[in-house]
Amino acid sequence: MKKTTLCAGILTAVLCFSACGNSVPANTVNSKSDLEGKSIGTQLGTTGYIFAGDVKDATVEAYNKGADAIQALKQAKIDAVLIDMETAKEFVNKNPDLRILDEPFDEEEYSIAYAKGNDELGQKLENALTELKSEGVLDDIVSHWIGDGADHVPYASTAADKPNGTLTMATNAEFPPYESMEGGNIVGIDVDMMTAVCDKLGMELKVENMEFDSIITAVTSGKADVGVAGMSVTEDRLKNVNFTQGYATSTQAIVVRAS
Repeated sequence: MKKTTLCAGILTAVLCFSACGNSVPANTVNSKSDLEGKSIGTQLGTTGYIFAGDVKDATVEAYNKGADAIQALKQAKIDAVLIDMETAKEFVNKNPDLRILDEPFDEEEYSIAYAKGNDELGQKLENALTELKSEGVLDDIVSHWIGDGADHVPYASTAADKPNGTLTMATNAEFPPYESMEGGNIVGIDVDMMTAVCDKLGMELKVENMEFDSIITAVTSGKADVGVAGMSVTEDRLKNVNFTQGYATSTQAIVVRAS
């Protein structure tokens, strides 16, 4: 009798251990206000990282890649992830165990960063963006990457002659659909937008992939001419670089576990 009871007890413990080992804590973040006191994952150096720092009593966990933050969320190492809405949609489409809260965290506008003192380039970028907006080119580029009809067909350069040299763009290919790796190439809205800008400037576009937190340093050091990576204007960034007018508006989304 004792032997049978002992065996049953061991079996119960093993089953319990197995179930507990595979379980993931239930989601406790169902609104923006629920973020208080929680652990929030973001990509290092992004506006999500900055915004998360303003949440009362929250612990901010910074990752080199947005995908790493998403993986930490799936493993219940953190409670939520703050990230660009369109990028959030890409991650959630691939991970049915995650969802985006209906309530957004905040809105932001993306701009092109360029070195302080390089006013000539800044004015050229401004003129090019203004023309591309008025011609409907920017809207057309976005339609290929966002929406039900998105086909991910890259913008094709229309300039046969590019006599004004090369413009180097620093980016971080971890923000689909703005920039990501596809078949060994960096593709997305930002790459297409800058290709169209370079058409206006008569320049060849060169794209350099790097950590997001290194982009502004690349611009200030002259390693890159511009920084384009779903980057919005902040007071800290303005201390080091200038920004053009906005070329896209986005929302910071809150991603949580689905249950």
